[in-house]
Amino acid sequence: MPSDSAVGALKFTRGLSRYQWTVFLVVWAGWALDATDFGLYSAVLRPALTELLGGSPAMSDIGRVGGILAMVGLLGWAFGGFIFGIIADYIGRVRTLALSILIYSVFTAAQGFSHSPLELGFFRFLGGLGTGGEIIVGIPLVAEAFADNAQRAWVLGIMMTGGAFGSLIGGWVYGLIGPYGWRWVFFVGICPAILLAFIRRGMMEPEHFTAMRARRQTVRAEIDTATAEDREFLRFVPLQLFNPQNRFSTFVGLMFCLGTLLANWTTVIWLPTIITQMVGNDGIKGADAIPFVSQGMMLWGVGGIFGYASFGFIADWIGRRPAIIGYNLGTLVLGLVLYLGLSSYHLYPYLLPIYGFFVLGQFSGHAVYLPELFPTHIRATAVSFCNGTGRIITSAGPLVAGLLVGYFGGFNKGAAIMTCFIILSIIALAIGRETREQPLPQ
Repeated sequence: MPSDSAVGALKFTRGLSRYQWTVFLVVWAGWALDATDFGLYSAVLRPALTELLGGSPAMSDIGRVGGILAMVGLLGWAFGGFIFGIIADYIGRVRTLALSILIYSVFTAAQGFSHSPLELGFFRFLGGLGTGGEIIVGIPLVAEAFADNAQRAWVLGIMMTGGAFGSLIGGWVYGLIGPYGWRWVFFVGICPAILLAFIRRGMMEPEHFTAMRARRQTVRAEIDTATAEDREFLRFVPLQLFNPQNRFSTFVGLMFCLGTLLANWTTVIWLPTIITQMVGNDGIKGADAIPFVSQGMMLWGVGGIFGYASFGFIADWIGRRPAIIGYNLGTLVLGLVLYLGLSSYHLYPYLLPIYGFFVLGQFSGHAVYLPELFPTHIRATAVSFCNGTGRIITSAGPLVAGLLVGYFGGFNKGAAIMTCFIILSIIALAIGRETREQPLPQ
């Protein structure tokens, strides 16, 4: 007989309302195209900087400038997530989501018009504002739309597969459009704006948010007789992250995000370049390396799809904390093997899917665990603060890794060092509280 878990896995999509399906599909597609747009930069980094820097720039120059541009993009992502998170806790999740998608679509495409590294960095920052906002707003939106669904973790984990599909789509787009030049790859970034039509037609605010907004209006109307608890409820949302009720959860969430982001974004930025070096060691150079880079990123993305989708089931089975720690350990081990244990591309096609499973899949933990730590009226701000502050700090990660290129004479050792920061996430989950089988806080 099948287990209860297996039966639940077959039935969890039944009984979902049209509204829940719409929320899930729009946020999933937004995250997929979000990740695609951001990942396109990584794929065309080397040819774009080769042209924009002029002549034949040294690898150390590409590493230095590429690291700065990556840092600028991550800063945009960080500030965008934080700003949009606060806005979403006041004006609503749906309108904020639409605005973020519009911004990242327009400015990703605008990168194709760059004529200098400065212009590319300017557009990357503005595009990063929208990119950071989309998933930060999408996570609490889906969590609240499925607040009373017993399989909320499964739904959130599957929703996060959009990020891995983004890597897959990005690899496919690069393989298809890359031969026409890096500018055309960026122009494809306008496509996510199509989602705006679906957001305008089929989405409304979840009940958790509308109830919270109604309470906020009631308390404001009766402020003269409000209790101390009600006055705290009305306090500027970011400040509430550090009150006695929330500050430990804020600390745990920040360390969790910091460790995973430091390990992940160095990989996202430099993995295509590292694959290029690996195939170059096998004698494959120039345009002949494009299919291998495309294949490698797609394999990595496929592994991530399974990692994202599996997380919710694993987290419901063994708990949120053990699941996240397991993914963290997998990221550490596979990252060190890929970056330090290999000198050619020969084993990469076999290991990249496994690495993608862990390094991408652990971000389902952001979607499942973080919303369960905070109440509705500060949820989007809390998720954005933990991610955004983590990204501000980690924005220097690709830059540091880029500077280490000159010191080590290659990208691998720098990427390996940055991967070791995943230990911060392991520490955070070791001291954090378990939220499995607990209702979503209101």
